[in-house]
Amino acid sequence: MNGKVKTGRYNSASEVVREAPRLLEERDRDPALRRQELRQKIREGIDSLRRGEGVDGEAVFARLDVEIDQMERIKAE
Repeated sequence: MNGKVKTGRYNSASEVVREAPRLLEERDRDPALRRQELRQKIREGIDSLRRGEGVDGEAVFARLDVEIDQMERIKAE
């Protein structure tokens, strides 16, 4: 648990413990339901692209790189 806290995703070991039941429930969900949900999200994504609402992938990753760098600088302080 301490490793999870050290990643910065969790603030305490108790947060890790509270997350466990939710993750177990997600893992145990019906695989057919997960596939159905995934197909729906894919359809929604394709529809948004057809409407011209797509975002340039390179721009997204560049923005994420900047955000990650900022978070790492904050952690280092």
